Amino acid sequence: MANHMLGLGSQFPTFSKTAVVSLEQGKEFSTITSEDHKKDGKWLVMFWWPKDFTFVCPTEIAEFNRRAGDFADRDASLIGASTDSEFVHAAWRRDHDDLRGLKFPMLADTSKSLAEELGILTEGEKVAYRVTYIADQDGVIRWVSANDLSVGRNVDEVIRVLDALQTDELCPCNWKAGDATL
Repeated sequence: MANHMLGLGSQFPTFSKTAVVSLEQGKEFSTITSEDHKKDGKWLVMFWWPKDFTFVCPTEIAEFNRRAGDFADRDASLIGASTDSEFVHAAWRRDHDDLRGLKFPMLADTSKSLAEELGILTEGEKVAYRVTYIADQDGVIRWVSANDLSVGRNVDEVIRVLDALQTDELCPCNWKAGDATL
């Protein structure tokens, strides 16, 4: 039986995972938890990709990285994640020009426990779908966007939604930061 994807209003699952945070010898890995962003009063933006060393993924990761400052400006902790190990993440970062200077952690959900709790594993191979979560400072999921494996996501849309959620007001269709709220 397929797991149901965790949705709006749910508490983002508790986790403590190893992530690649640097390519500097001896400083590559760090533990990231579900409490980190809450301690800092930040929002959480976590985006998942199916597999390291694939083709659509680095374009998305590079774009999130280009926009890392936009997430930081909005008091959001940006985390990328897949079910690959931290060693595979580190190897991919060293191997790929667009990934060497990443400004956000690459979370390794090697046991697939977090992806499973979120309900975002594919049937069969059990890799994560391209899913993006926005959770507020209390860890409540406020937005979920899921793409098929073949379709890359739109980082501008993630930022637009984060802006809208942070206004705490009603934002009409196609609303962008600076537009009037309802």
